[in-house]
Amino acid sequence: MNYLQLEHKVILVTGASSGIGAKTAVMLTQYGAKLLITGRDKTRLDEIYNQLEGNGHQTYVGDLTIDENLSDLISICPSLDGIVHCAGIIKPFPVKFITQKQISEMFKINFEVAIQLTSSLLKKKKINDFASIVFMSSVSSQFAHKGGALYSASKAAINSFSRSLAIECASKKIRSNVISAAMVKTPIFDQAETAVTSEVMLLHEKDYPLGFGNTDDVGNAILFLLSNVSKWITGTIITMDGGLTAGQ
Repeated sequence: MNYLQLEHKVILVTGASSGIGAKTAVMLTQYGAKLLITGRDKTRLDEIYNQLEGNGHQTYVGDLTIDENLSDLISICPSLDGIVHCAGIIKPFPVKFITQKQISEMFKINFEVAIQLTSSLLKKKKINDFASIVFMSSVSSQFAHKGGALYSASKAAINSFSRSLAIECASKKIRSNVISAAMVKTPIFDQAETAVTSEVMLLHEKDYPLGFGNTDDVGNAILFLLSNVSKWITGTIITMDGGLTAGQ
């Protein structure tokens, strides 16, 4: 028996047009889930949609930082058994150059969208009892780095929100958990490698006892948290970093 089956589960995945969100979406359908996937890039989102297994999936193309788009997504959402919040950005800003514009941009997509979406879906009773909600976070929320003040703060806020959500929704057996990931090979990884050099990235990888992660590594953890196998897990933060912070 495969206990990770997601048959009859309807799941929303944001940020599904690339990276972890895209890989996770494809994986979930391999285990029987029916998806609503969202992203800003129609071409890339359509490419992912065409890779989904099974029938009955939906797409929504839009920028969720725009209130009208967020409202439209909420209105078309069916009753959900799971949500995977993958939409987000990474932009380094030294503290002395931070302005309200940078604060608003970072927190809008990395924090506010996920919170507004979750809150509205709960209010409209579109999240079923026994559902599972997964937020993507980062080890940066606990381990600071230069230029990462805003990004780290936005992810730390997600961590705290998820714990409160887990407590408030426990009576309906709705679970909320966070995956706190380190360096994963995604398009963002490629951008970082271009910004520095492949040699620098190889040197950085030596700090990871198990090497950098792949999108399917994170996808497998999300699959686990969405499945009934993890029905006794809520309010947790699962660190996935290849051993990077094991000795810290």
